[in-house]
Amino acid sequence: MSDIPHIAVPSSARDNAANEANDYAHFRVVPARHRARTAGTLLAVVLIALVLHSVLGNPRWEWSVFAQWFFAEPILEGLSRTLLLTLVGAVIGFALAVPIALARLSRSPLLAGCAWAFVWLFRSIPPIVLLLLLNNLGYLYETVWIGVPFTHLTFYSGPTTDLISPFFAAVVGLSLNHAAFAAEAFRGGMLSVDQGQREAAAALGLPHARQAWRIVLPQAMRAVLPTAFNDVIGLAKGTSVVYILAMPDLFYTVQIVYHRNLEVIPLLMVATIWYLVILTVLSAIQVHIERHYARGATRSQPQRSALAALLLKPFERRRENHHERHDVAPLADAGWAQRRHGGRVGIHNVSKSFGTLKVLDNVSLTVPSGSVTVILGQSGSGKSTLLRSINHLESVDDGFIDIDGELVGYRREGRTLYELKEKDILRHRAEVGMVFQNFNLFPHLSVLDNITEAPIAAGVPRAQAQAEARALLARVGLAGKADAWPRQLSGGQQQRVAIARALALKPKVLLFDEPTSALDPELVNEVLDVIRQLARSGSTLVIVTHEIGFAREVADTIVFMDGGRVVEAGPPAQVLANPAHSRTREFLSKVL
Repeated sequence: MSDIPHIAVPSSARDNAANEANDYAHFRVVPARHRARTAGTLLAVVLIALVLHSVLGNPRWEWSVFAQWFFAEPILEGLSRTLLLTLVGAVIGFALAVPIALARLSRSPLLAGCAWAFVWLFRSIPPIVLLLLLNNLGYLYETVWIGVPFTHLTFYSGPTTDLISPFFAAVVGLSLNHAAFAAEAFRGGMLSVDQGQREAAAALGLPHARQAWRIVLPQAMRAVLPTAFNDVIGLAKGTSVVYILAMPDLFYTVQIVYHRNLEVIPLLMVATIWYLVILTVLSAIQVHIERHYARGATRSQPQRSALAALLLKPFERRRENHHERHDVAPLADAGWAQRRHGGRVGIHNVSKSFGTLKVLDNVSLTVPSGSVTVILGQSGSGKSTLLRSINHLESVDDGFIDIDGELVGYRREGRTLYELKEKDILRHRAEVGMVFQNFNLFPHLSVLDNITEAPIAAGVPRAQAQAEARALLARVGLAGKADAWPRQLSGGQQQRVAIARALALKPKVLLFDEPTSALDPELVNEVLDVIRQLARSGSTLVIVTHEIGFAREVADTIVFMDGGRVVEAGPPAQVLANPAHSRTREFLSKVL
Protein backbone atom coordinates (compact mmCIF):
# COMPACT_ATOMS: atom_id res chain seq x y z
CA MET A 1 0.00 0.00 0.00
CA SER A 2 1.24 3.47 -0.80
CA ASP A 3 2.11 5.76 2.09
CA ILE A 4 1.09 8.83 0.09
CA PRO A 5 -2.33 10.05 1.18
CA HIS A 6 -4.97 10.54 -1.51
CA ILE A 7 -6.85 13.80 -1.28
CA ALA A 8 -10.32 13.82 -2.67
CA VAL A 9 -11.05 16.81 -4.91
CA PRO A 10 -14.69 17.69 -5.61
CA SER A 11 -15.68 17.58 -9.28
CA SER A 12 -16.76 21.22 -9.18
CA ALA A 13 -13.25 22.26 -8.04
CA ARG A 14 -11.70 20.21 -10.84
CA ASP A 15 -13.98 21.92 -13.36
CA ASN A 16 -13.01 25.36 -12.06
CA ALA A 17 -9.30 24.51 -12.30
CA ALA A 18 -9.73 23.32 -15.87
CA ASN A 19 -11.60 26.52 -16.79
CA GLU A 20 -8.83 28.64 -15.27
CA ALA A 21 -6.21 26.69 -17.22
CA ASN A 22 -8.10 27.35 -20.44
CA ASP A 23 -8.14 31.07 -19.61
CA TYR A 24 -4.31 31.40 -19.34
CA ALA A 25 -4.12 32.57 -22.93
CA HIS A 26 -6.15 35.64 -22.01
CA PHE A 27 -3.96 36.75 -19.11
CA ARG A 28 -2.22 40.10 -19.42
CA VAL A 29 1.57 39.80 -19.25
CA VAL A 30 3.45 42.57 -17.43
CA PRO A 31 7.17 42.67 -18.42
CA ALA A 32 9.76 42.92 -15.65
CA ARG A 33 10.79 46.47 -14.88
CA HIS A 34 14.48 47.37 -15.16
CA ARG A 35 14.85 50.57 -13.19
CA ALA A 36 18.58 50.92 -13.91
CA ARG A 37 17.94 50.58 -17.66
CA THR A 38 15.18 53.20 -17.46
CA ALA A 39 17.41 55.56 -15.52
CA GLY A 40 20.20 55.11 -18.07
CA THR A 41 17.81 55.88 -20.93
CA LEU A 42 16.59 59.03 -19.21
CA LEU A 43 20.18 60.13 -18.57
CA ALA A 44 21.04 59.63 -22.25
CA VAL A 45 18.00 61.70 -23.29
CA VAL A 46 19.05 64.51 -20.93
CA LEU A 47 22.64 64.49 -22.25
CA ILE A 48 21.46 64.57 -25.88
CA ALA A 49 19.14 67.49 -25.06
CA LEU A 50 21.97 69.38 -23.34
CA VAL A 51 24.33 68.90 -26.27
CA LEU A 52 21.72 69.96 -28.83
CA HIS A 53 20.75 73.02 -26.77
CA SER A 54 24.42 73.94 -26.34
CA VAL A 55 25.20 73.63 -30.04
CA LEU A 56 22.00 74.95 -31.59
CA GLY A 57 21.19 77.55 -28.95
CA ASN A 58 24.58 79.27 -28.80
CA PRO A 59 24.68 82.13 -31.35
CA ARG A 60 28.48 82.09 -31.39
CA TRP A 61 28.37 78.92 -33.52
CA GLU A 62 27.08 81.25 -36.27
CA TRP A 63 25.04 78.65 -38.12
CA SER A 64 23.99 81.23 -40.70
CA VAL A 65 27.64 81.56 -41.78
CA PHE A 66 27.89 77.74 -41.77
CA ALA A 67 24.86 77.51 -44.08
CA GLN A 68 26.31 80.17 -46.36
CA TRP A 69 29.57 78.30 -46.94
CA PHE A 70 28.49 74.63 -46.68
CA PHE A 71 27.60 74.38 -50.40
CA ALA A 72 29.85 77.19 -51.59
CA GLU A 73 31.72 76.47 -54.84
CA PRO A 74 35.28 76.68 -53.35
CA ILE A 75 34.26 74.26 -50.57
CA LEU A 76 32.76 71.78 -53.05
CA GLU A 77 35.89 71.98 -55.23
CA GLY A 78 38.06 71.22 -52.20
CA LEU A 79 35.69 68.38 -51.24
CA SER A 80 35.99 66.88 -54.74
CA ARG A 81 39.81 66.88 -54.46
CA THR A 82 39.60 65.20 -51.06
CA LEU A 83 37.27 62.52 -52.46
CA LEU A 84 39.51 62.02 -55.50
CA LEU A 85 42.64 61.65 -53.36
CA THR A 86 40.82 59.19 -51.08
CA LEU A 87 39.52 57.09 -53.99
CA VAL A 88 42.77 57.01 -55.96
CA GLY A 89 44.88 56.44 -52.84
CA ALA A 90 42.63 53.60 -51.66
CA VAL A 91 42.52 51.87 -55.08
CA ILE A 92 46.28 52.07 -55.66
CA GLY A 93 47.01 51.26 -52.02
CA PHE A 94 44.89 48.09 -52.03
CA ALA A 95 46.24 47.10 -55.45
CA LEU A 96 49.77 47.26 -53.99
CA ALA A 97 48.81 45.78 -50.62
CA VAL A 98 47.63 42.37 -51.87
CA PRO A 99 50.83 41.41 -53.75
CA ILE A 100 52.96 42.82 -50.92
CA ALA A 101 51.04 40.68 -48.40
CA LEU A 102 51.47 37.61 -50.61
CA ALA A 103 55.17 38.42 -50.98
CA ARG A 104 55.54 38.63 -47.20
CA LEU A 105 54.13 35.10 -47.00
CA SER A 106 56.38 33.87 -49.82
CA ARG A 107 58.81 31.00 -49.28
CA SER A 108 61.49 33.11 -50.96
CA PRO A 109 63.47 34.78 -48.14
CA LEU A 110 64.64 37.58 -50.44
CA LEU A 111 61.15 38.38 -51.74
CA ALA A 112 59.66 38.22 -48.23
CA GLY A 113 62.49 40.44 -46.98
CA CYS A 114 61.87 43.07 -49.67
CA ALA A 115 58.15 43.11 -48.85
CA TRP A 116 58.94 43.47 -45.14
CA ALA A 117 61.32 46.37 -45.92
CA PHE A 118 58.58 48.14 -47.91
CA VAL A 119 56.13 47.82 -45.01
CA TRP A 120 58.74 48.85 -42.44
CA LEU A 121 59.84 51.92 -44.43
CA PHE A 122 56.48 53.40 -45.37
CA ARG A 123 54.88 52.71 -42.00
CA SER A 124 57.80 54.46 -40.31
CA ILE A 125 57.87 57.69 -42.36
CA PRO A 126 55.19 60.19 -41.30
CA PRO A 127 52.89 61.03 -44.26
CA ILE A 128 53.73 64.73 -44.10
CA VAL A 129 57.47 63.98 -44.35
CA LEU A 130 56.87 61.51 -47.21
CA LEU A 131 54.87 64.12 -49.16
CA LEU A 132 57.61 66.71 -48.74
CA LEU A 133 60.29 64.23 -49.87
CA LEU A 134 58.34 63.32 -52.99
CA ASN A 135 57.51 66.92 -53.80
CA ASN A 136 61.21 67.81 -53.59
CA LEU A 137 62.47 64.74 -55.42
CA GLY A 138 63.75 66.98 -58.20
CA TYR A 139 66.57 68.14 -55.93
CA LEU A 140 67.85 64.55 -55.74
CA TYR A 141 67.13 63.41 -59.29
CA GLU A 142 66.99 66.13 -61.95
CA THR A 143 65.54 63.82 -64.60
CA VAL A 144 63.22 60.84 -64.66
CA TRP A 145 64.15 58.02 -67.06
CA ILE A 146 61.84 55.07 -67.78
CA GLY A 147 63.11 52.29 -70.02
CA VAL A 148 64.85 48.91 -70.08
CA PRO A 149 67.67 48.87 -67.48
CA PHE A 150 71.23 48.56 -68.78
CA THR A 151 70.13 49.34 -72.36
CA HIS A 152 69.51 52.49 -74.40
CA LEU A 153 65.82 51.66 -74.89
CA THR A 154 63.88 54.62 -73.47
CA PHE A 155 60.14 55.03 -73.00
CA TYR A 156 60.20 58.39 -71.18
CA SER A 157 62.81 60.89 -70.14
CA GLY A 158 62.23 64.37 -68.79
CA PRO A 159 62.77 66.78 -65.87
CA THR A 160 61.57 65.45 -62.54
CA THR A 161 59.80 68.70 -61.70
CA ASP A 162 57.63 68.35 -64.83
CA LEU A 163 56.46 64.89 -63.80
CA ILE A 164 56.02 65.29 -60.06
CA SER A 165 53.34 67.89 -59.54
CA PRO A 166 51.84 68.48 -56.06
CA PHE A 167 48.86 66.28 -57.01
CA PHE A 168 51.14 63.49 -58.25
CA ALA A 169 53.23 63.67 -55.06
CA ALA A 170 50.07 63.58 -52.94
CA VAL A 171 48.68 60.52 -54.77
CA VAL A 172 51.97 58.60 -54.60
CA GLY A 173 52.66 59.48 -50.97
CA LEU A 174 49.18 58.66 -49.69
CA SER A 175 49.06 55.44 -51.77
CA LEU A 176 52.41 54.16 -50.49
CA ASN A 177 51.52 54.95 -46.88
CA HIS A 178 48.11 53.29 -47.26
CA ALA A 179 49.59 50.22 -49.01
CA ALA A 180 52.02 49.59 -46.15
CA PHE A 181 49.26 49.47 -43.53
CA ALA A 182 46.76 47.64 -45.74
CA ALA A 183 49.34 44.96 -46.61
CA GLU A 184 49.61 44.01 -42.95
CA ALA A 185 45.81 43.85 -42.68
CA PHE A 186 45.68 41.48 -45.67
CA ARG A 187 48.55 39.39 -44.31
CA GLY A 188 46.83 39.05 -40.95
CA GLY A 189 43.59 38.06 -42.67
CA MET A 190 45.31 35.40 -44.79
CA LEU A 191 47.08 33.98 -41.74
CA SER A 192 43.70 33.70 -40.01
CA VAL A 193 42.39 31.27 -42.66
CA ASP A 194 42.56 27.72 -41.34
CA GLN A 195 45.43 25.65 -42.75
CA GLY A 196 42.95 22.91 -43.63
CA GLN A 197 41.40 25.23 -46.25
CA ARG A 198 44.75 25.53 -48.03
CA GLU A 199 45.32 21.78 -47.82
CA ALA A 200 41.86 21.06 -49.23
CA ALA A 201 42.49 23.47 -52.12
CA ALA A 202 45.88 21.90 -52.78
CA ALA A 203 44.41 18.38 -52.62
CA LEU A 204 41.89 19.40 -55.30
CA GLY A 205 44.74 20.53 -57.53
CA LEU A 206 43.67 24.19 -57.63
CA PRO A 207 46.45 26.42 -59.03
CA HIS A 208 48.11 28.76 -56.54
CA ALA A 209 46.53 31.89 -58.01
CA ARG A 210 43.05 30.33 -57.82
CA GLN A 211 43.71 29.15 -54.25
CA ALA A 212 44.54 32.73 -53.28
CA TRP A 213 41.67 34.50 -55.09
CA ARG A 214 38.89 31.95 -54.68
CA ILE A 215 39.62 30.26 -51.35
CA VAL A 216 42.00 32.21 -49.10
CA LEU A 217 41.24 35.88 -49.81
CA PRO A 218 37.41 35.63 -49.64
CA GLN A 219 37.69 34.03 -46.19
CA ALA A 220 40.44 36.42 -45.14
CA MET A 221 38.22 39.39 -46.01
CA ARG A 222 36.08 38.80 -42.91
CA ALA A 223 39.13 39.59 -40.80
CA VAL A 224 40.57 42.17 -43.20
CA LEU A 225 37.53 44.42 -43.73
CA PRO A 226 37.27 46.17 -40.33
CA THR A 227 40.96 47.08 -40.35
CA ALA A 228 40.97 47.89 -44.07
CA PHE A 229 38.07 50.31 -43.71
CA ASN A 230 39.74 51.88 -40.70
CA ASP A 231 42.71 52.52 -43.00
CA VAL A 232 40.45 54.02 -45.70
CA ILE A 233 38.78 56.27 -43.13
CA GLY A 234 42.23 57.26 -41.88
CA LEU A 235 43.21 57.97 -45.49
CA ALA A 236 40.14 60.19 -46.01
CA LYS A 237 41.02 62.22 -42.93
CA GLY A 238 44.74 62.05 -43.71
CA THR A 239 44.28 63.83 -47.02
CA SER A 240 44.25 67.02 -44.94
CA VAL A 241 48.06 66.78 -44.73
CA VAL A 242 48.33 67.77 -48.42
CA TYR A 243 47.93 71.37 -47.23
CA ILE A 244 51.71 71.21 -46.86
CA LEU A 245 51.88 71.07 -50.69
CA ALA A 246 49.49 74.04 -51.00
CA MET A 247 46.88 71.77 -52.59
CA PRO A 248 43.34 73.18 -52.15
CA ASP A 249 41.65 70.11 -50.68
CA LEU A 250 38.69 70.48 -48.31
CA PHE A 251 40.73 71.38 -45.21
CA TYR A 252 43.13 73.74 -47.03
CA THR A 253 40.21 75.50 -48.74
CA VAL A 254 38.50 76.02 -45.38
CA GLN A 255 41.75 77.46 -44.00
CA ILE A 256 42.00 79.92 -46.89
CA VAL A 257 38.41 81.06 -46.38
CA TYR A 258 38.57 81.59 -42.60
CA HIS A 259 41.91 83.41 -42.92
CA ARG A 260 40.09 85.88 -45.16
CA ASN A 261 36.80 86.34 -43.30
CA LEU A 262 37.99 85.38 -39.80
CA GLU A 263 34.93 83.13 -39.30
CA VAL A 264 37.02 80.30 -37.88
CA ILE A 265 34.44 78.21 -36.00
CA PRO A 266 31.70 78.13 -38.69
CA LEU A 267 34.24 77.20 -41.37
CA LEU A 268 35.78 74.48 -39.22
CA MET A 269 32.27 73.11 -38.71
CA VAL A 270 31.81 73.06 -42.49
CA ALA A 271 34.89 70.84 -42.79
CA THR A 272 33.81 68.74 -39.80
CA ILE A 273 30.33 68.02 -41.17
CA TRP A 274 31.65 67.14 -44.62
CA TYR A 275 34.18 64.71 -43.06
CA LEU A 276 31.32 63.20 -41.05
CA VAL A 277 29.31 62.73 -44.27
CA ILE A 278 32.29 61.07 -46.01
CA LEU A 279 32.94 58.70 -43.13
CA THR A 280 29.23 57.88 -42.75
CA VAL A 281 29.08 56.85 -46.41
CA LEU A 282 32.25 54.76 -46.01
CA SER A 283 30.80 53.10 -42.91
CA ALA A 284 27.60 52.24 -44.80
CA ILE A 285 29.66 50.71 -47.64
CA GLN A 286 31.62 48.73 -45.06
CA VAL A 287 28.40 47.24 -43.65
CA HIS A 288 27.25 46.11 -47.11
CA ILE A 289 30.62 44.54 -47.98
CA GLU A 290 30.87 42.79 -44.61
CA ARG A 291 27.42 41.28 -45.15
CA HIS A 292 28.57 40.00 -48.53
CA TYR A 293 31.66 38.27 -47.11
CA ALA A 294 29.72 36.96 -44.09
CA ARG A 295 27.93 34.46 -46.36
CA GLY A 296 28.47 30.95 -45.04
CA ALA A 297 30.17 32.17 -41.86
CA THR A 298 27.22 31.21 -39.65
CA ARG A 299 24.30 28.81 -39.84
CA SER A 300 21.84 31.73 -40.02
CA GLN A 301 22.78 33.98 -42.92
CA PRO A 302 22.95 37.77 -42.44
CA GLN A 303 19.94 39.68 -43.73
CA ARG A 304 20.64 41.68 -46.84
CA SER A 305 19.93 45.38 -46.85
CA ALA A 306 17.23 46.79 -49.13
CA LEU A 307 19.90 48.57 -51.22
CA ALA A 308 21.93 45.40 -51.74
CA ALA A 309 18.80 43.40 -52.57
CA LEU A 310 17.81 45.97 -55.21
CA LEU A 311 21.27 46.03 -56.80
CA LEU A 312 21.70 42.23 -56.85
CA LYS A 313 18.18 41.29 -57.96
CA PRO A 314 18.99 41.18 -61.73
CA PHE A 315 22.01 38.92 -61.10
CA GLU A 316 20.01 36.56 -58.91
CA ARG A 317 17.21 36.33 -61.51
CA ARG A 318 19.81 35.42 -64.14
CA ARG A 319 21.27 32.76 -61.85
CA GLU A 320 17.82 31.28 -61.17
CA ASN A 321 17.15 31.05 -64.91
CA HIS A 322 20.53 29.42 -65.38
CA HIS A 323 19.69 26.83 -62.71
CA GLU A 324 16.29 26.18 -64.32
CA ARG A 325 18.02 25.32 -67.57
CA HIS A 326 20.58 22.98 -66.04
CA ASP A 327 18.96 21.54 -62.93
CA VAL A 328 17.13 18.95 -65.02
CA ALA A 329 20.32 17.32 -66.32
CA PRO A 330 19.81 13.53 -66.23
CA LEU A 331 21.79 11.46 -63.76
CA ALA A 332 23.10 9.41 -66.68
CA ASP A 333 25.39 12.34 -67.54
CA ALA A 334 27.47 11.36 -64.52
CA GLY A 335 27.66 7.67 -65.39
CA TRP A 336 31.37 7.69 -64.59
CA ALA A 337 30.33 7.98 -60.93
CA GLN A 338 28.84 4.48 -61.08
CA ARG A 339 31.38 2.80 -63.40
CA ARG A 340 34.93 3.47 -62.27
CA HIS A 341 38.39 2.02 -62.81
CA GLY A 342 40.70 2.67 -59.89
CA GLY A 343 44.46 3.14 -60.05
CA ARG A 344 47.20 0.94 -58.61
CA VAL A 345 49.27 2.55 -55.85
CA GLY A 346 52.87 1.50 -55.25
CA ILE A 347 54.70 2.67 -52.10
CA HIS A 348 58.41 1.88 -52.30
CA ASN A 349 60.75 2.16 -49.27
CA VAL A 350 59.27 5.48 -48.16
CA SER A 351 60.74 7.31 -45.16
CA LYS A 352 59.77 10.64 -43.65
CA SER A 353 61.02 12.59 -40.63
CA PHE A 354 59.88 15.75 -38.87
CA GLY A 355 63.06 17.01 -37.28
CA THR A 356 64.45 14.16 -35.19
CA LEU A 357 61.14 12.26 -35.17
CA LYS A 358 60.97 9.54 -37.81
CA VAL A 359 57.31 9.23 -38.77
CA LEU A 360 57.67 6.76 -41.68
CA ASP A 361 60.45 4.18 -41.64
CA ASN A 362 61.13 2.35 -44.91
CA VAL A 363 57.46 1.67 -45.71
CA SER A 364 56.65 -0.50 -48.72
CA LEU A 365 53.12 -1.39 -49.76
CA THR A 366 51.12 -2.19 -52.89
CA VAL A 367 47.46 -1.19 -53.23
CA PRO A 368 45.89 -3.08 -56.18
CA SER A 369 43.59 -1.34 -58.64
CA GLY A 370 39.97 -1.29 -57.50
CA SER A 371 40.78 -2.56 -54.01
CA VAL A 372 39.88 -1.21 -50.56
CA THR A 373 42.80 -0.91 -48.16
CA VAL A 374 42.22 0.06 -44.53
CA ILE A 375 45.13 1.32 -42.44
CA LEU A 376 44.90 0.77 -38.68
CA GLY A 377 47.19 1.79 -35.84
CA GLN A 378 47.37 3.94 -32.77
CA SER A 379 47.74 7.72 -32.94
CA GLY A 380 51.24 8.72 -34.03
CA SER A 381 51.93 5.49 -35.89
CA GLY A 382 52.32 7.29 -39.24
CA LYS A 383 48.95 6.43 -40.82
CA SER A 384 47.90 9.96 -41.80
CA THR A 385 51.40 10.93 -42.93
CA LEU A 386 51.51 7.91 -45.24
CA LEU A 387 48.10 8.85 -46.62
CA ARG A 388 49.16 12.47 -47.22
CA SER A 389 52.32 11.27 -48.94
CA ILE A 390 50.28 9.46 -51.59
CA ASN A 391 49.07 12.78 -53.04
CA HIS A 392 52.28 14.63 -52.09
CA LEU A 393 50.71 16.86 -49.44
CA GLU A 394 53.77 15.61 -47.54
CA SER A 395 56.98 15.16 -49.48
CA VAL A 396 59.01 12.08 -48.54
CA ASP A 397 62.67 12.06 -47.53
CA ASP A 398 63.50 8.73 -49.17
CA GLY A 399 61.81 6.25 -51.49
CA PHE A 400 58.99 7.07 -53.89
CA ILE A 401 55.28 6.48 -54.59
CA ASP A 402 53.67 5.81 -57.96
CA ILE A 403 50.11 5.53 -59.28
CA ASP A 404 49.77 3.23 -62.28
CA GLY A 405 53.54 3.45 -62.68
CA GLU A 406 53.61 7.28 -62.74
CA LEU A 407 55.64 8.83 -59.95
CA VAL A 408 53.89 11.11 -57.46
CA GLY A 409 55.66 14.48 -57.13
CA TYR A 410 58.77 13.50 -59.08
CA ARG A 411 60.10 12.68 -62.53
CA ARG A 412 62.69 10.00 -63.02
CA GLU A 413 65.86 10.14 -65.08
CA GLY A 414 67.84 6.96 -64.67
CA ARG A 415 68.34 6.45 -60.95
CA THR A 416 67.74 10.10 -60.11
CA LEU A 417 64.39 11.62 -59.02
CA TYR A 418 63.73 15.31 -59.67
CA GLU A 419 60.95 16.92 -57.66
CA LEU A 420 58.29 18.48 -59.88
CA LYS A 421 57.33 22.12 -59.71
CA GLU A 422 54.28 22.92 -57.61
CA LYS A 423 52.04 23.62 -60.63
CA ASP A 424 52.81 20.14 -62.04
CA ILE A 425 52.16 18.53 -58.66
CA LEU A 426 48.82 20.34 -58.41
CA ARG A 427 47.83 19.06 -61.84
CA HIS A 428 48.65 15.46 -60.89
CA ARG A 429 46.74 15.73 -57.60
CA ALA A 430 43.51 15.76 -59.59
CA GLU A 431 44.01 11.99 -59.96
CA VAL A 432 43.96 11.48 -56.17
CA GLY A 433 40.84 12.60 -54.30
CA MET A 434 41.10 13.19 -50.56
CA VAL A 435 38.45 13.36 -47.83
CA PHE A 436 39.67 15.02 -44.63
CA GLN A 437 38.87 14.24 -41.02
CA ASN A 438 37.42 17.73 -40.42
CA PHE A 439 35.67 18.01 -43.83
CA ASN A 440 37.57 21.20 -44.85
CA LEU A 441 34.68 22.42 -46.98
CA PHE A 442 35.02 26.01 -48.16
CA PRO A 443 32.52 27.85 -45.89
CA HIS A 444 32.12 30.89 -48.19
CA LEU A 445 31.04 28.72 -51.14
CA SER A 446 27.69 26.96 -51.49
CA VAL A 447 27.56 23.16 -51.57
CA LEU A 448 27.29 23.23 -55.37
CA ASP A 449 30.22 25.65 -55.71
CA ASN A 450 32.34 23.51 -53.37
CA ILE A 451 31.93 20.56 -55.72
CA THR A 452 32.32 22.45 -59.01
CA GLU A 453 35.30 24.62 -58.02
CA ALA A 454 38.02 22.11 -58.97
CA PRO A 455 36.42 20.82 -62.22
CA ILE A 456 35.85 24.39 -63.46
CA ALA A 457 39.47 25.26 -62.60
CA ALA A 458 40.53 22.16 -64.58
CA GLY A 459 38.66 23.41 -67.66
CA VAL A 460 35.32 21.60 -67.42
CA PRO A 461 32.47 23.79 -68.74
CA ARG A 462 30.42 25.24 -65.88
CA ALA A 463 27.12 23.73 -67.09
CA GLN A 464 28.64 20.26 -67.31
CA ALA A 465 30.37 20.61 -63.92
CA GLN A 466 27.11 21.67 -62.27
CA ALA A 467 25.13 18.82 -63.87
CA GLU A 468 27.68 16.25 -62.67
CA ALA A 469 27.82 17.87 -59.22
CA ARG A 470 24.03 17.63 -58.83
CA ALA A 471 24.17 13.99 -59.91
CA LEU A 472 26.83 13.35 -57.26
CA LEU A 473 24.75 15.10 -54.61
CA ALA A 474 21.79 12.90 -55.52
CA ARG A 475 24.03 9.87 -55.21
CA VAL A 476 25.14 10.77 -51.68
CA GLY A 477 21.56 11.61 -50.67
CA LEU A 478 21.82 15.41 -50.70
CA ALA A 479 20.01 16.35 -53.90
CA GLY A 480 18.13 19.19 -52.16
CA LYS A 481 21.21 20.80 -50.57
CA ALA A 482 22.95 22.23 -53.64
CA ASP A 483 22.36 25.87 -52.64
CA ALA A 484 22.93 25.41 -48.90
CA TRP A 485 26.02 26.69 -47.10
CA PRO A 486 28.30 24.11 -45.42
CA ARG A 487 27.58 25.40 -41.90
CA GLN A 488 23.87 24.84 -42.46
CA LEU A 489 24.52 21.08 -42.77
CA SER A 490 25.06 18.45 -40.10
CA GLY A 491 28.48 16.86 -39.73
CA GLY A 492 27.44 13.75 -41.63
CA GLN A 493 26.02 15.85 -44.47
CA GLN A 494 29.20 17.93 -44.65
CA GLN A 495 31.32 14.80 -44.92
CA ARG A 496 29.10 13.44 -47.70
CA VAL A 497 29.56 16.74 -49.56
CA ALA A 498 33.32 16.37 -49.05
CA ILE A 499 33.15 12.89 -50.62
CA ALA A 500 31.17 14.27 -53.58
CA ARG A 501 33.75 17.05 -53.96
CA ALA A 502 36.58 14.50 -54.02
CA LEU A 503 34.72 12.44 -56.64
CA ALA A 504 34.06 15.44 -58.91
CA LEU A 505 37.49 15.23 -60.56
CA LYS A 506 37.03 11.51 -61.33
CA PRO A 507 40.19 10.49 -59.43
CA LYS A 508 41.95 7.15 -59.83
CA VAL A 509 42.41 6.84 -56.06
CA LEU A 510 40.35 8.08 -53.10
CA LEU A 511 42.00 8.74 -49.75
CA PHE A 512 39.97 8.92 -46.52
CA ASP A 513 41.71 10.32 -43.43
CA GLU A 514 39.58 9.12 -40.49
CA PRO A 515 36.37 10.29 -42.22
CA THR A 516 34.11 9.55 -39.23
CA SER A 517 36.22 10.56 -36.24
CA ALA A 518 34.77 14.11 -36.13
CA LEU A 519 31.16 12.87 -36.25
CA ASP A 520 28.63 12.05 -33.56
CA PRO A 521 27.97 8.30 -33.33
CA GLU A 522 24.51 8.60 -34.90
CA LEU A 523 25.98 10.35 -37.98
CA VAL A 524 28.72 7.80 -38.64
CA ASN A 525 26.56 5.30 -40.52
CA GLU A 526 25.35 7.77 -43.15
CA VAL A 527 28.98 8.45 -44.15
CA LEU A 528 29.98 4.78 -43.99
CA ASP A 529 27.04 3.90 -46.25
CA VAL A 530 28.44 6.18 -48.96
CA ILE A 531 31.92 4.66 -48.60
CA ARG A 532 30.39 1.16 -48.85
CA GLN A 533 28.82 2.17 -52.17
CA LEU A 534 32.18 3.43 -53.42
CA ALA A 535 33.85 0.20 -52.30
CA ARG A 536 31.50 -1.70 -54.63
CA SER A 537 32.01 0.70 -57.57
CA GLY A 538 35.55 -0.31 -58.55
CA SER A 539 37.27 2.72 -57.00
CA THR A 540 40.64 2.31 -55.34
CA LEU A 541 40.14 3.35 -51.72
CA VAL A 542 42.77 3.86 -49.03
CA ILE A 543 41.10 4.50 -45.67
CA VAL A 544 42.60 5.46 -42.32
CA THR A 545 40.01 4.65 -39.67
CA HIS A 546 39.37 3.28 -36.18
CA GLU A 547 36.05 1.69 -37.22
CA ILE A 548 37.11 -1.96 -36.90
CA GLY A 549 33.68 -3.37 -37.77
CA PHE A 550 33.51 -1.25 -40.90
CA ALA A 551 37.06 -2.27 -41.85
CA ARG A 552 36.15 -5.95 -41.51
CA GLU A 553 33.12 -5.41 -43.76
CA VAL A 554 34.58 -3.42 -46.68
CA ALA A 555 38.35 -3.97 -46.71
CA ASP A 556 40.19 -6.25 -49.10
CA THR A 557 43.40 -5.61 -47.18
CA ILE A 558 44.05 -4.53 -43.60
CA VAL A 559 47.37 -2.78 -42.91
CA PHE A 560 48.51 -2.35 -39.31
CA MET A 561 51.16 0.31 -38.65
CA ASP A 562 53.23 0.96 -35.55
CA GLY A 563 56.18 3.29 -35.05
CA GLY A 564 56.18 4.36 -38.70
CA ARG A 565 56.42 0.79 -40.01
CA VAL A 566 53.99 -1.64 -41.61
CA VAL A 567 53.89 -4.36 -38.97
CA GLU A 568 51.31 -6.59 -40.61
CA ALA A 569 49.15 -6.66 -43.75
CA GLY A 570 46.65 -9.15 -45.10
CA PRO A 571 42.96 -10.00 -45.53
CA PRO A 572 40.59 -8.91 -42.70
CA ALA A 573 39.96 -12.53 -41.66
CA GLN A 574 43.68 -13.00 -41.08
CA VAL A 575 44.73 -9.68 -39.53
CA LEU A 576 41.64 -9.10 -37.36
CA ALA A 577 40.78 -12.68 -36.39
CA ASN A 578 44.22 -14.27 -36.21
CA PRO A 579 46.95 -11.60 -36.16
CA ALA A 580 50.48 -12.88 -36.49
CA HIS A 581 52.28 -10.02 -34.75
CA SER A 582 52.09 -9.44 -31.00
CA ARG A 583 51.80 -5.66 -31.46
CA THR A 584 48.71 -6.16 -33.65
CA ARG A 585 47.16 -8.47 -31.07
CA GLU A 586 47.83 -5.92 -28.32
CA PHE A 587 46.20 -3.12 -30.33
CA LEU A 588 43.13 -5.17 -31.25
CA SER A 589 42.64 -6.30 -27.67
CA LYS A 590 42.15 -2.64 -26.70
CA VAL A 591 39.76 -1.65 -29.48
CA LEU A 592 37.64 -4.78 -29.94
